[in-house]
Amino acid sequence: MCGRKKDRKSLNRRVLVAGFTTRHVACSAHGAGYRVCTVDHFCDRDVSRYADDCLSFDDPDSLPAAIEQMSVRHDCDIFVPTSGAEMLAVGIPRYGPAPERAATFLDKSLTSRFFLETGVPVPATFPERTYPAMVKPRSGSGGWRNAVLHNDDEWLKWKEDLADPPALWQEVVQGTPASVCCVTDGTHARAVAVNEQLLRGGEDAAYGFSGSVTPFIHPHVNEMVSHAEKIASASGCVGTIGVDFVVGEKPYVIEVNPRFQGTADTVEMATGINLFSLHIDACEGRIPEKMPEPRQFAARKILFARDDLLVGHDVSSLSFVADVPWKGSVVEKGGAIVSVYGWGPSRRDAILMLDKHISTVQQYIGRTS
Repeated sequence: MCGRKKDRKSLNRRVLVAGFTTRHVACSAHGAGYRVCTVDHFCDRDVSRYADDCLSFDDPDSLPAAIEQMSVRHDCDIFVPTSGAEMLAVGIPRYGPAPERAATFLDKSLTSRFFLETGVPVPATFPERTYPAMVKPRSGSGGWRNAVLHNDDEWLKWKEDLADPPALWQEVVQGTPASVCCVTDGTHARAVAVNEQLLRGGEDAAYGFSGSVTPFIHPHVNEMVSHAEKIASASGCVGTIGVDFVVGEKPYVIEVNPRFQGTADTVEMATGINLFSLHIDACEGRIPEKMPEPRQFAARKILFARDDLLVGHDVSSLSFVADVPWKGSVVEKGGAIVSVYGWGPSRRDAILMLDKHISTVQQYIGRTS
């Protein structure tokens, strides 16, 4: 599933990718011709296809030591942070937003203020205990802790379940979750793809990210691209960043992801570009002249465990899966198991193939959600 665009400048350059999950970045970097090492919470089965070495870590506090250990093992030329590593200072040339720039977009209240100052449409911010409201922890990614609350009982339960985090309260806006993948050199930006985002739904982690479809076809796409390029240009970030939307009667800007996004796979599959190459170019001051045209529709769905699961089969030989767990590993209820893909000349064709592939995978791993 890696986009490929090998060039001479990648030869013999080693990239250290670090964060909670790195497979999508390692895949793209490998496709661009770089040698790759990763520090990753999972070190999934298929990471070994793309990385010369992978070191796992248990919790965020142990991530810096794991990065230091990998730096001792290998001389790395480039450091690319993913989720959880955006704020870390590492003694390797950093290709991605500086920690102080990333900090703005890792705090949802600061991000909302940035949107207002930038002049893009954003959901209104509410005082605490104004109902109904979309309530989000100010920090954290993936959306799995976000919830629409309707009364004090729901608020008290939310606080108890999440250990009472500082929160942002916002207007509830209706529409389709979507995003724009951009690359930026710090002052200029170019949209690369517009994506529909798939959410988990259900009662638990209803707003958690669970996949994407690229491209997203909607009457407001041009407005989304305009807002996203304006935001990325003003952000002070470099490299690839994602701008999240809820698209209803108009596109509301929701968040900025100052790192490689979970939509990277479908962006590459749909457009044929290599996102890592564009990321490196942008960090070195070069961005595309125009947005690439999609060649097909691509869909990705993350499957989650309905119950505690012992992985009894190795599905890495299947050509339409990624983020493959090791045989014998345990996935707790609600945990991500594997990613599955579909593609085709239309959204319908891509989703039909995706559903067929999910049925095949479920024959090996059992019930999923």
